[in-house]
Amino acid sequence: MLVLGGARSGKSRFAENWVAGHGGRLAYIATAQALDKEMAQRIAQHRADRGDAWHTVEAPMDLVGSIADAGANSDAILIDCLTLWLSNWILAEKHPPVSELVEAVIVCPRPIALVANEVGLGIVPDNALARRFRDKAGRLNQAVAAAVEQVILMVAGLPLEVKQ
Repeated sequence: MLVLGGARSGKSRFAENWVAGHGGRLAYIATAQALDKEMAQRIAQHRADRGDAWHTVEAPMDLVGSIADAGANSDAILIDCLTLWLSNWILAEKHPPVSELVEAVIVCPRPIALVANEVGLGIVPDNALARRFRDKAGRLNQAVAAAVEQVILMVAGLPLEVKQ
């Protein structure tokens, strides 16, 4: 499942509930990096909110390997979020392995939910880096959406089914 939406739309909560509904060993693959104090506090709060039922894997760039490991050691998987993962690759000035990621999702033997921001609904950014990011995020979301069974768009905390 791919869960898309804007900032604070309810994406993560929806995906967490869906994954938790599968029970068993829950893997949370986090792509955020604590590059400043505020982000470190956000990460700590998210971890505390999830509780002890989740095994957290920090994977700012290696989603492919993390999905394979979680598929072997967990019963259900949440990746939060693809947009930060893409940002990490762009800021490292490297090409993100999108096709390898899509393949890892397809062959994963466990239920998996992927969270991503829908960044292409606003105005065209005024600088080249932001436009490149927006374009790459749109292509990444399209590639993942084509590979998964279900796509949900979150709007104001409400799930809208895009693909079933």
